[in-house]
Amino acid sequence: MSIRNPRILPLTRRAFLLSTAAIAAVTAWSGPSFAQSEPVQGGSISINIGTEPPVLVLIAHSAGAAYYISGKATESLLTYDEDFNPQPLLATEWTVAEDGLRYWFKLREGVKWHDGEDFTAEDVAFSILALKEHHPRGRATFASVEQANVLAPNEVELILSKPAPFLLSAFASFEAPIVPKHLYEGTNIPENPHNAAPIGTGPYKFVEWVRGSHALFTRNENYWGAPKPHLDQIIFRFIIDPAAAVAAIETGEVQVSTTNIPLTDVERLKANPNLVVDTRPAPYSPSIARAEFNLENPYLADIKVRHAIAHAVDKDFIVNTIYLGYATRLDGPVSPDLTRFFTPDLPKYAFDPAKADALLDEAGYPKGADGWRFKLFIDPTQPSGPPKQTAEYFAQALAKVGIQVELRTQDFATFVKRVFTDRDFDIAIEGMSNLYDPTVGIQRLYWSKNFKPGVPFTNGSKYSNPEVDRLLEAAAVEVDQAKRVELFNQFQRIVVEDLPTLDIVTPAVLTIYDKRVQNLKVGVEDLWSNGADIWLQQ
Repeated sequence: MSIRNPRILPLTRRAFLLSTAAIAAVTAWSGPSFAQSEPVQGGSISINIGTEPPVLVLIAHSAGAAYYISGKATESLLTYDEDFNPQPLLATEWTVAEDGLRYWFKLREGVKWHDGEDFTAEDVAFSILALKEHHPRGRATFASVEQANVLAPNEVELILSKPAPFLLSAFASFEAPIVPKHLYEGTNIPENPHNAAPIGTGPYKFVEWVRGSHALFTRNENYWGAPKPHLDQIIFRFIIDPAAAVAAIETGEVQVSTTNIPLTDVERLKANPNLVVDTRPAPYSPSIARAEFNLENPYLADIKVRHAIAHAVDKDFIVNTIYLGYATRLDGPVSPDLTRFFTPDLPKYAFDPAKADALLDEAGYPKGADGWRFKLFIDPTQPSGPPKQTAEYFAQALAKVGIQVELRTQDFATFVKRVFTDRDFDIAIEGMSNLYDPTVGIQRLYWSKNFKPGVPFTNGSKYSNPEVDRLLEAAAVEVDQAKRVELFNQFQRIVVEDLPTLDIVTPAVLTIYDKRVQNLKVGVEDLWSNGADIWLQQ
């Protein structure tokens, strides 16, 4: 494959004079004006991302809240169109050897880091190896990369020990940021201060991070993609309280909200003529909600008990009542938003409490005099919202078939420790990302070799099936796309039968934004892209 970048126009706009006081100027619109059909320069937007991230650059971290920020400053080699086809970013051309063991990239020339230093292949080679060593997912994504060789100032090659057919999809800016070697080499990369004060090649330059309030980025006037970016600044806000988040988007305090909007408020927001309620998926990293069973629990180790639980739960009720229709029923581990690998005709567990009762009787757990068969604990990933509501529903549904369930709530950090370190759980109601490829986002959850107590978001159920391991390992190196899809198809059918987890729904991706904000989502990266195309109607 070889793709070339079109000619870039020169940057001409004068720098925007920025100060912290500019944040206060981002208020409600004086009135809509939608005359422009082409991007215009200028303007400022605030984006509420809810949870404050621990870092702003994802070279050694995978914090979800930082997805929205990292790529705005630190770009990667590629971006991806709506059909997941790679497009030029810091790389302008690339080829992959037929055996999948060599990747060659030609890099964009004349690119500068935000501190004025030249961007070169040295930065790329350094960053790929840093991701392999320090990034939570990069350790697996780049595990096959044996060498990152600089061939010329604008050429780099990756030499692999075995094929990694997902690798060309791994170079989104938030997933594989390229950082400046001259600022990271010889440092403790996870603790490097530039993780909190980015120096990148991207369209926006870091200005300040006021903890508990916001992170502020201004237009990079020396951006290689001039006249982009179109905005003068982007402010990322950390508004956690749901009521405050709704008020902020309704009053114009923020122009984009990605999180913490109660589903009960969505219909009212839809009726607001100045707002857009966008439910388009985020295919680069689609999320699912699921119930994970701890197979070290003797009750849950019995497949009949797991099947009984599946028949006791009405997924359609969860979609319609808990998610208010802003979700899609899910009957396997792959989200329908990951269209290349989704298998639509998997077996389904019909809502049938009578069958659940019969299976529990067959498993040797009759109801006692008090009406109970046994007791389980259930832990939602969050103490409020759909995760807690789903856990509450599970408790009610299982009680009807004689399983006593005690609900425990805790903050996210405590949940992660309970499930993945202490293993003090029976059923965990959790969200998981499929990511851009099953080898990266799904294998980790079912591969027996990835049962790693103490490591979050691994095989928490302690599931082990040799045939599943074989299929996952074969798919991880299969360069024929049709064969890969078939291997994942077989994998899905087995895990739906074994049921180490009960997949529940794919939640809708809700983004609420002011109608004057244009090109907010471009390609499959959603709001996690570099944001260079966003513009504001004046």
